[in-house]
Amino acid sequence: MSLRFSIDLPKIPIGQFVSDIVDWIEANLGWLLDGITEVLRFLLNGFQDILSFLPPLAMVPILGILIFLITRRDIHLSLLSVAGLLLIWNLQLWDQAMMTLSLVIASTIIALLLGIPIGILAANNDSVNTVVRVLLDFMQTMPSFVYLIPAVIFFSLGNVPGMIATVVFAMPPAIRLTNLGIRQIPIELIEVSDAFGATPRQKLIMVQLPVAMPTIMAGVNQCIMLALSMVVIASMIGAGGLGYQVLVGIQRVDIAMGFEAGLAIVVIAIILDRITQGLIKAEKPRE
Repeated sequence: MSLRFSIDLPKIPIGQFVSDIVDWIEANLGWLLDGITEVLRFLLNGFQDILSFLPPLAMVPILGILIFLITRRDIHLSLLSVAGLLLIWNLQLWDQAMMTLSLVIASTIIALLLGIPIGILAANNDSVNTVVRVLLDFMQTMPSFVYLIPAVIFFSLGNVPGMIATVVFAMPPAIRLTNLGIRQIPIELIEVSDAFGATPRQKLIMVQLPVAMPTIMAGVNQCIMLALSMVVIASMIGAGGLGYQVLVGIQRVDIAMGFEAGLAIVVIAIILDRITQGLIKAEKPRE
C-alpha cells in the first residue's frame, strides 16, 4: 500500500506580473510606442524605396557592382549574386525579395547599433558582463514565437512588430562576439596603449576595435543570418515579403509557392553570408 502526499502550494503569479507590466506600458507609454513605430516604419520604407527605385533588370547589375566593390573585387561572388538575383526576378518574387531584404537590413542595423555598444560595455565591466550574460542566455533559449506576443501587443500587426521581434532575436550574437573579441585582445597591446597614455576612448577606437574586428564581423554575420531566419516567423504577425509567401504556401498546401519563396530566401541568405564572410577574411590580419 502506497501513501500519496499532495501539497497545495500557491502558484507564483509570474505570468500575471508580466501581463500587468505590459498593460502599464501600453496605458502610459503609448506615445513612445507610436513614435518608435513611425521611426521604424520610415526606416523600413526608406530601404524598400531605395531597393525598388529602379526596375529589376537595372537594379541587378547595380547590386552586382556594389557587391564587387564591397567584397574587394570578388568577381565570382558578384556573378553568383547576379545569377541568384536574376533567378528571383524570373520567379516573379522580386518585390517580395526586396521587402525581405529591407526588413533584414533595417533589423540588422538596429540590432548592431544596440548590440555592439552593449558588447563593448560588457567587455570593459565585469558586473555589466554578468548581467548581460544572464539576459543573453534568456533571450537565446526563449522560443522565437514568444517574441511575437509583446511585439503584437505594443505595435499591432505588420512589418514594424516583425522588425522588433527580429531585432530581439538577432541581437545576442552581436553582443556576445563583440564582448569576446575585445576580451581576447592580448594584454600586451593594452599595456602598450596605457604606457603611451592613451585615453579609454583612444584605446577603444585605435586598439580594441581594430584588433577585435574579425570577431565582431563574425557577430555581424550571425546577426544577419538570424534576422533572415526570422522572416517566416515574423510573417505570422503580418510582416510581408518572402516569409509571407512561405506562410501562404503552407496554409494552402501549395508546394510550388512555398518552395519558390523558400528558394529565394536561400539565395538571399547565401549572398549575404558570402559578403560578410568575405569582409571577415579581409579584416583578418595577415601573418
